Amino acid sequence: MNANEILDYCLTKKGVTESFPFDNETLVLKVDTKMFLLMGLEKQPLSINVKTDPEWSAELREQYPQITGAYHMNKTHWNSVMVDGLKKDLILKLIDQSYELVFQSLTKKAQNAVNDSL
Repeated sequence: MNANEILDYCLTKKGVTESFPFDNETLVLKVDTKMFLLMGLEKQPLSINVKTDPEWSAELREQYPQITGAYHMNKTHWNSVMVDGLKKDLILKLIDQSYELVFQSLTKKAQNAVNDSL
């Protein structure tokens, strides 16, 4: 997958916004006010950071050399994923889980606002 495909997929989810809060190269995607994906647009090969269930994180890191603890983030919950060499289905599953974990951490009021958004 490339950066545009990942961005397009993320933007199909409810309540997702994009911004560049850190610099002009790191795209941050949020649900409500919380990050669920970071993507370095200038770095090659393409890499994304996603939140993952800690047990699945350990499994993924053992199985795929492209998946490691995310730099400058809580490595128990966040993974850096080098997209090259991974199947599209796995990348989409990682994005879905990251979105869901972050969505579930929102208050009920925020969840309802996201669900009511167009």
